[in-house]
Amino acid sequence: MRTALLFSGQGAQHVGMGKSIYENVECVRGYWDRADEILGFSLKDIAFNGPEERLTDTSVCQPALYVHGYSLFKVLEQSHKLGDLAAVLGLSLGELTALGVAGVFDFETGLKIVAERGRLMQEACEATDGGMASLIGGSPELVKELCHKFDVDMANVNCPGQIVISGEREKIDAACNGAKDMEFSRVIPLKVAGAYHSRLMKGAADSFEEFLSNIEFKAPRVSVFTNTTGEEVCEPGVIKEALVCQVVSPVLWEECMKNVGKLGIEEYFECGPGRVLTGLARRINKDWVVRSVSEYGDL
Repeated sequence: MRTALLFSGQGAQHVGMGKSIYENVECVRGYWDRADEILGFSLKDIAFNGPEERLTDTSVCQPALYVHGYSLFKVLEQSHKLGDLAAVLGLSLGELTALGVAGVFDFETGLKIVAERGRLMQEACEATDGGMASLIGGSPELVKELCHKFDVDMANVNCPGQIVISGEREKIDAACNGAKDMEFSRVIPLKVAGAYHSRLMKGAADSFEEFLSNIEFKAPRVSVFTNTTGEEVCEPGVIKEALVCQVVSPVLWEECMKNVGKLGIEEYFECGPGRVLTGLARRINKDWVVRSVSEYGDL
């Protein structure tokens, strides 16, 4: 059976994520404990016990989602549930987890990359006043028209009828008001720390590029799809460029999923808290078999 793994992005986190897996699977404990050593603080204590405000911090939730997703992959691998693993992909931060699973870098290197990415993006959030909003029911062309009119950026193309915009908070507020007079069924301001995947993250992207320049990337062992184009990427230098570009570019998740679907995938596993990616996948293609794995009971 050909399978693919989907890895969660920022926003999926919740207090208690991964705790039951940690308590019941020995190999998982090693990843969380090693993360605490590398980061210099107890990531697992925040992930398992909160407070929620601390876990929501970009510099904390990104490493937490990475460790949780990577350890879930190892559990599925050791339990022989993956069959013929053909592809891995992740939403935003989840793309880093997918690359670690694909062997582009090892677990420890990936954690350091994710921690620096989270730190830089947190700094960018604090240096700007950004916001985001989800638009339901409109076409990409209609969203582009709205973005042009109010000088904001398209941040996520998640699935048919769900697109997220990002930018300066005042402009996002104006765009939300303007969208009410257009053909959108709902406009939902999002509770986020900043304007992710927009031009406001330019400083973070520049510093992230410099950070990655000294890190060796390898060719992936399985197919990996990048958020920036929705296409498969194989060459290490191109993967590195795509990760930098992703910080300021829209996440083309719908395109990623459509392209991975062409590989004849018979079963998808969402590795991470919540069922966000499972829901998006079913809106893209209701015939796909998608299973969500986050806690011990899910196994």
